[in-house]
Amino acid sequence: MVAADPHAGDHVYQASHIKRHRATKAEVANRRESLIAIIAAMRPMTVRQVFYQASVRGLIDKSEAGYAKVQTDLVQMRRSGTLPYAWLADNTRWQRKPTTFTSVEEALRETAQFYRKALWTEVDAYVEIWLEKDALAGVILPVTSLYDVPLMVARGYASLSFLHGAAEHIAGLDVPAYIYHLGDYDPSGVNAGEKIEETLRAMAPGAEIHFARIGVTPAQITEWDLPTRPTKASDSRAKKFGDISVELDAIAPDDLRELVRVAIEHHLPEDQFAILKAAEQSERTMIAGLVGMLGEDAV
Repeated sequence: MVAADPHAGDHVYQASHIKRHRATKAEVANRRESLIAIIAAMRPMTVRQVFYQASVRGLIDKSEAGYAKVQTDLVQMRRSGTLPYAWLADNTRWQRKPTTFTSVEEALRETAQFYRKALWTEVDAYVEIWLEKDALAGVILPVTSLYDVPLMVARGYASLSFLHGAAEHIAGLDVPAYIYHLGDYDPSGVNAGEKIEETLRAMAPGAEIHFARIGVTPAQITEWDLPTRPTKASDSRAKKFGDISVELDAIAPDDLRELVRVAIEHHLPEDQFAILKAAEQSERTMIAGLVGMLGEDAV
């Protein structure tokens, strides 16, 4: 049984006025080839991001029926082996298991492989990326992980406990905190970001907090000609918002990652990242050398 998209019921698209016909096998095959090309160029992507990129290219209608086609295509392509599972991001399901080792040598070998040197120790700033949708975490994580920056997945309106933990950490910093928020451009998405900022400031009143929304913004909607949808009339904040809303998923994955990269790099001294990576590689080699020494001692 295929798991339902957790966000599928949250979005309403206008019905298409195009008279549909049943696609031929050749048309389905061509559409799936195009989907693979899109994902290969932008991976990792979420299913909804694939849907938006397919709709702007005219491969499917921007409708619930079009979304269902993309879902079906991606399921079939993964099951057939034509689409690698790792190319699609899904951070809505987790497995938690402690890491264990069969020996000290194995532990050192793994430490050498994954050793990371602290990047922000001498930087006069603390940076966090806040994300409204957990499904997009896998799309952004390659950038935040590379730059050793916390990725905070708020799932819309963040819980009070989650905000308290974040505020407590910020309150203990001796450098300014820079919070960058990514969310839907709709009444709830914008308000959720505002509530995060408001609560963090209230819970950490003595901290220097700089809060900025880096996506989706009205300028991005215009500049990138992002696909829109009608603002939900059922949203209590809709009256003062406007008729047009845009999902964060509508931003192309590469553009989304670039927004995050630029925001982070703004706080890093020039060449800091390259210098740290060189030192990190040197120290990894040193740790790997300890593995060899343990092996010699055992002989």
